[in-house]
Amino acid sequence: MFIATVAVSIFLAVSLTFSAVGKLTKNPKVIPIMEQVGVPADKIPWLAYIEILGAIGLIVGLFVWPIGVAAAVGVILYFVGAVIAHLRVKDNGFGPAAFLAAVAIAALVLRLLSV
Repeated sequence: MFIATVAVSIFLAVSLTFSAVGKLTKNPKVIPIMEQVGVPADKIPWLAYIEILGAIGLIVGLFVWPIGVAAAVGVILYFVGAVIAHLRVKDNGFGPAAFLAAVAIAALVLRLLSV
């Protein structure tokens, strides 16, 4: 079970890191989506920092399970919030956020099962 936990946690941490880099570098594919769902430009870096902290928490959580659980819960809440933001403005592009929320749920369940 722990091997699956490692694989899912690393996949999610890498995904969070790439997402954060896109926000911090103001990638032209990322910023318009953020603006479309109503995220103010000055808040975008904060979302990236949250993603980076989530990634760090998932990796540290492989060694200290309560941190992994807390990080997974935080990432779930982050992506559920992203899905809600998309749905609020009737944007159908919530698939990636929903997928990552599901991966975060898997990370949480696996982390709890491998304690």
